[in-house]
Amino acid sequence: MTQSLQLPIRGMSCSRCAERIEQGLNQLDGVTATVNFALEQLAVQLDKPATLQTVTDTVTRLGYQTEETTQRFSVEGMSCAACAARLEKVLTRAPGVVNAQVNFALAQAQVVSIGNLLTPAQLRELTTKAGFAAHFVDGEERARQEQERAEREQDAERRERVRLITAALLTSPLLLSMASMVGWLPWHMPAVIQWLLATPVQFWTGARFYRGAWRALRGGSANMDVLVVTGTSAAYFYSLWLWLTMGEHAAAHLYFEASAVVVTLVSLGKWLEGRAKRSTRAAIAELMALRPDQARVWRDERWQVVPMGDVLKGDRVQVLVGERLPVDGIIVNGASELDEAVITGESVPVVRQPGDKVMEGAINRTGILELDVLAMGADSSLGRIIHLVEQAQMGKAPFQQLVDRISALFVPLVMAIALITGLLWWQLQGNGEQALMAAVAVLVIACPCALGLATPAAVVTGTGAAARHGILIRDIDTLQKAHRIRAVIFDKTGTLTRGKPQMQTWQGSAEDLTLAAALQQGSEHPLAQAILAAVDVPLPAAEQVEVHIGRGISGAVAGHRIALGNARLMQEQGIRTSEMSEPTAGITRIWMAREGLLAGYADLVDPLRTESLPAVAALHQRHIATWLVSGDAPAAVEYAAQTLGLDGVFSRVLPEGKVEKVHELKSQTNGLVAMVGDGVNDAPALAAADVGIAMGSGADVALETAAITLMRPDPRLVVDAIAISAATWRTIRQNLFWAFVFNCLGIPLAAFGLLSPALAGAAMAMSSITVLTNSLLLKRWQPICARSEEK
Repeated sequence: MTQSLQLPIRGMSCSRCAERIEQGLNQLDGVTATVNFALEQLAVQLDKPATLQTVTDTVTRLGYQTEETTQRFSVEGMSCAACAARLEKVLTRAPGVVNAQVNFALAQAQVVSIGNLLTPAQLRELTTKAGFAAHFVDGEERARQEQERAEREQDAERRERVRLITAALLTSPLLLSMASMVGWLPWHMPAVIQWLLATPVQFWTGARFYRGAWRALRGGSANMDVLVVTGTSAAYFYSLWLWLTMGEHAAAHLYFEASAVVVTLVSLGKWLEGRAKRSTRAAIAELMALRPDQARVWRDERWQVVPMGDVLKGDRVQVLVGERLPVDGIIVNGASELDEAVITGESVPVVRQPGDKVMEGAINRTGILELDVLAMGADSSLGRIIHLVEQAQMGKAPFQQLVDRISALFVPLVMAIALITGLLWWQLQGNGEQALMAAVAVLVIACPCALGLATPAAVVTGTGAAARHGILIRDIDTLQKAHRIRAVIFDKTGTLTRGKPQMQTWQGSAEDLTLAAALQQGSEHPLAQAILAAVDVPLPAAEQVEVHIGRGISGAVAGHRIALGNARLMQEQGIRTSEMSEPTAGITRIWMAREGLLAGYADLVDPLRTESLPAVAALHQRHIATWLVSGDAPAAVEYAAQTLGLDGVFSRVLPEGKVEKVHELKSQTNGLVAMVGDGVNDAPALAAADVGIAMGSGADVALETAAITLMRPDPRLVVDAIAISAATWRTIRQNLFWAFVFNCLGIPLAAFGLLSPALAGAAMAMSSITVLTNSLLLKRWQPICARSEEK
């Protein structure tokens, strides 16, 4: 079937760009493309095997962009992984969908579509047709809707608990019937009593399974509910038929207890599974709970408490002692100790003073603060953290897609095995009852839920545990890569050092120091800040300022031509510095030229972080090579490398040179290479590395480029990120092992008549519980930093 779409294209500068896109797309099998440069539109026809994902990936690879919209919504009504697979298939086939992912563990769906081709109303309609309910979340109402969802789930859990307890009370007497069948009791429970006990369990407690099975069959597929309903209904209605045709003589041959026990045990398993799934989602709920509903804002010459939706960027906000900060802001009045543990993982409160930036969600411990609002809602630090955690948890590993395909085929395959099992038992043994029980056992022991939960439950719990300790992992691909890192390249300034250098000495006149400081007004570079901090007089304006990346800065101040930077910049200016004495180890020297002549220099010192040495040592214990790359002079870089015991150094490297060093090390390393940095000039290298890791104290562009963000400037978190990756993937392997063991061993045992339906139902319930419980163990994971602090 041919699919025709119109896609907006961005980034074209001329008609040649349009031709390039056309040529690239028309080379793909099943794609016919026409690009209109004037309208910035791509008209494309897709035939199998081409997909919209292939088209958008090709456009991106060619250097252009398609306008994509990401929509996330919660899904109600999924009972197992097969439900998630069915909904994902429906959403993926919708026109304009680039990618659709449905996470059974989170009960959420994420759809990436082209432009506005797919509206929330259309997605809701598609979800309803698949047999489920979609609930979209408005940004401002997110916390309220999450609270309502939690309350709905608690109410549902209470109702399920009542049904479960009732089922257990009704099923317990039926166990006497099982004892009679194996000869442990000399009498049989009357058939009418068995029927009266089993019927409420089958149709009241088991109503959820019938509803789920009907939705699945109406949507053209089968799921776990279909297996349970088919198996238990077969046992129930067979027993009912025997009773109606044979009367009380059938009491010894009824299987009402089998259907009731299976429904009760599977219901118990689903109830426990629901509790465990809610626990795996706790990370997002905990982060959402950090967001205050209102803020105290200066309006109409007084402080007013207003809803967060009414707070604007630039407003003045007051935060009292004990309150959470409602926004990201900059302190203008007051000083206090802030507890930022929930954001950065740092257990010790930090002192914040006027001029310091603070983050939403931190707790004000000691003093009243007044802030100017910098960001709130989705744009705040906490908002970005929530987005990153959700993004990581929604992702799917490549092998998970294979597991999903297996899950989609699993239920029909099991039903076929059950049918064959029953027929073979009937043919070979001539015993209809034994054939029925073997077939029922096959149906109820099979559990696609365990397969479907194996990966997402571990990913959700692992990324949540990492976020609680200040490690934000962008996506599942990064989570998969991190534990395979075999070399780490560190930037120096702000990463291994404190990033707040101080001027140790100034060799030159006071006037020249003032001119040097004036040239760097407005710069956020740590070295510039050190020189500015050394001057406390009014500074003249700088003009014609030119930044020489990786070398320094030049411009005009008070009519003088000034250049300030490293020895390489001086050489470019034709100024010799070789005759001057070299700085001592650990010193960064900044040269100043005035009117083309050497005027002086500043010696700056940037102490190493106390956490850097244990971080490097921990990486070496994992047999991971460590390298240092910096634009600083060789003496300062060598000093840092020798002090920390790094394996290699690259000094006086420009930003583009850092990218080259990353590629060079990737070609030499038997494994993956990570780059750790915090500055604007680190962003290209972070993108070039297999895994880019940004310090949370760094520039926004570095944080946006990085695959992993460390919410506090602690190099030891690099080791912790690798550790949580390894722990998560170890858990995933264990989960998949147990999921396949339960199914691959359980189904043959049931088929050979070695498991009764009751035992099969218990085993099925245990398979999901085992996977979820194993995943929840990740919540106990503690980073090296936390352990060292406790000691």
